[in-house]
Amino acid sequence: MKKSIYAVFDVGKTNKKVLLFDEDRQIIDEHQQVCLETVDEEGFPCETLTRLSQWVQDRWHALRHNPHYNLKGVNFTSYGASFVHLGANGQPILPLYNYLKPMPPALMTQFYAELDQDPVDFATATCSPQMGMLNSGMQLYWLKRTKPEHYARIRTSLHLPQYLSYLISGEAFSDYTSVGCHTGLWDFKRNQYHDWVYREGIDDKLAPLTKDSIASVVDGILVGVGLHDSSAALLPYIQQDAKPFLLISTGTWAVTLSPFNREPLTPELLRRDCLSFLSPKGEMTKASRVFFGREHDFQVQRIAHHFHVKPDFYHSLMLARPYDEASHDFQPWCMRGTGPFPERQAKEWDLSGFTTAGDAYHHLMHGLMDILTESINLIRRDEKLIYVDGGFARNPLFMQILGWNFPDAKIKTLEVPQATALGALIHLEQGEAWKKTQLLFS
Repeated sequence: MKKSIYAVFDVGKTNKKVLLFDEDRQIIDEHQQVCLETVDEEGFPCETLTRLSQWVQDRWHALRHNPHYNLKGVNFTSYGASFVHLGANGQPILPLYNYLKPMPPALMTQFYAELDQDPVDFATATCSPQMGMLNSGMQLYWLKRTKPEHYARIRTSLHLPQYLSYLISGEAFSDYTSVGCHTGLWDFKRNQYHDWVYREGIDDKLAPLTKDSIASVVDGILVGVGLHDSSAALLPYIQQDAKPFLLISTGTWAVTLSPFNREPLTPELLRRDCLSFLSPKGEMTKASRVFFGREHDFQVQRIAHHFHVKPDFYHSLMLARPYDEASHDFQPWCMRGTGPFPERQAKEWDLSGFTTAGDAYHHLMHGLMDILTESINLIRRDEKLIYVDGGFARNPLFMQILGWNFPDAKIKTLEVPQATALGALIHLEQGEAWKKTQLLFS
């Protein structure tokens, strides 16, 4: 008898994978694919769109015809700030431009001059600090102004997760998680596209917005609309807890997510590295970030070099020491222009007063946690539950000091394997077509 399964395509910048889940949301198989980059017409590295598209279609075909599986649904999640531009025949006509591609400074100046709005007010309204192509709406402005012949050929521009869905469903949609992620397209105060989008006629190039998570049903298989990977990773935690919580996602950046904070973003919060983005239903989610992991690794290397120990020396440290005033002297090197203190200049942290590597590391963790605590408090209201995921969830000193800094909150880790893909599956389950099929068979 065939096993009923669901598939999720999880497309990162480096690794692309398809994960198979059983009906209990347990991962039963995973296939990885590495797609080597190509270059766009100006020689800048970019995704090899033809290869990516072919891989998705090949895996879809193989899953549908696998003799051991009965494929019931498929969804898609990927990185954001990326558009696929379709022509009149419904096929891509331009490269999948890299969001790291530099935006001409003169064009940025022109854009803000035409805005008829103060740049800070615009950034606040759209929750989009100036980030060049990372404000993906700017890519459409760039095409219109610098490549008008290409722009004229575009019938529809799809965010990458929705393009992956379109490959299977043939249905073109925009979704809130992609539109609401520092694109410069969405006016959070008015809950609609910003005026500049209509003024430039860019709304004509965008697919209809949908709150439903299912794009189509293909031969009885539910095909999801797809969603942005950061939003997908949050969904397993939302499903776990109905009561308000914060999620601290740790890695190179420590990003604190507050899915229950609907308060408007202010210029001051924006200046201190906070953002808002949209949930799949178009609801605001607050976020703040700190360059925590990068700073941690940089300083660990300095400590190891100073005390002539191996860089993994801190792995043996299990119990945190209480805070002392010396920790206040910590000076970050990698955080200038980011986090809750963007104006702080880079300074070399003096290690000469410490007697051991372990002593220095304890002070490092307290110093870093002071900065992270400030960042968390920028968006925290009175949440009594804080989840931690990512690498620092397995660092006992991080977890202990975080608990000391938030004595009124419960600190928890949820070991959610492949949270992004699981979130995409949960997203699929929230669709109208899913609900109807469940009623039909129950």
